[in-house]
Amino acid sequence: METLYTVLQSLSEWLLGVIAWLIDWTRLGFLSGIADWVETEPVVTFLTTLLVAAIYFITLFMFGLCFIWMERKFMGRFMDRRGTQVGVLGFFQNFADGIKTMLKEHIIPKAADKGLFEMASFAIIATSAMLLGCIPLSPQFYVINVDLALLLGIAIFSFAPFGILIGGWSSNNKFSLIGGMRAAAQLIALEIPILMVVVSVVVMTGSLSFIGIVGWQQDNIWLAFPLFIGLITFFVAAIGESERVPFDLPEAEAELVEGWQTEYGGFRWGLIMLSDYLRAYIMCALVTMLFLGGWDGPDFVWAEIWYLAKTFIVFFFFIWVRVAMVRIRTDQILTLGWRRLLPLSIVNLLIAIALKTAEVF
Repeated sequence: METLYTVLQSLSEWLLGVIAWLIDWTRLGFLSGIADWVETEPVVTFLTTLLVAAIYFITLFMFGLCFIWMERKFMGRFMDRRGTQVGVLGFFQNFADGIKTMLKEHIIPKAADKGLFEMASFAIIATSAMLLGCIPLSPQFYVINVDLALLLGIAIFSFAPFGILIGGWSSNNKFSLIGGMRAAAQLIALEIPILMVVVSVVVMTGSLSFIGIVGWQQDNIWLAFPLFIGLITFFVAAIGESERVPFDLPEAEAELVEGWQTEYGGFRWGLIMLSDYLRAYIMCALVTMLFLGGWDGPDFVWAEIWYLAKTFIVFFFFIWVRVAMVRIRTDQILTLGWRRLLPLSIVNLLIAIALKTAEVF
């Protein structure tokens, strides 16, 4: 199977060829130069990039909507109610809410730093979108494939605390500032254990590429078994990095004062909330890639289906934790990150080093 970029490049060449043929068919002399220009390599590359970006955005948007719909329906069942009912299985409720959000007025506080206020929201959204491009659906279906894809994804993810802190500070609202500081402290406390667990995965597999990591698990064993401590540590930290219950104190979206997002409204608020679900998808995808074999599964089902099925199952556990647990205090979050998850991640790293040294796998 060809990669996505190769397929779209062939499609672009075909479309531009049709356009050049139509221009020649008109037999207008002043258009002859354009017919030759549209089939040049820069134009083909530009159109291919546009098609990749369009598919990328549609995929991004649909993953977010699917996760929102899934959470609403499962939370409804957990609470003994039906959940959303608009449209087919309640899925169109997402579109109704999206239209309502887009029609709301975007208000910037008078005393806010308008440049940073706008930049913070777009930075959070952009980094979430960039992260999706780093994660392949299969060895054949990906946006980018670099040897350091895992390191690149973690580096992009680490920009979130800065955007959140800037968003809270630029709002000129003390509640937003406190929410931004809490969020930044929480994310930093949980990113360190995540990095340590990632290092243990790299030690075991010898690769920083998602395709290489999954390939090692296909040839040996899913890392969820030898690095079970790392799986639990990463899972808990992933919930906190996504700022979901019980670690949603910095935002507390169910409260009247919504943390660092208090002053954001309208379409920007909707995009920030969508980016939260995208970040949740990314963390579920990382759990799948690093510990559950990625797209590894019987050959009678497409690799992409196995990968998405595992990712959605992991998100189901995210929902289960949200329904089952209550919000905890900031000091409890920091204690969990620095005094519980960090030691566990170090133990997990030592296990990985011991297994690699003993050449068990």
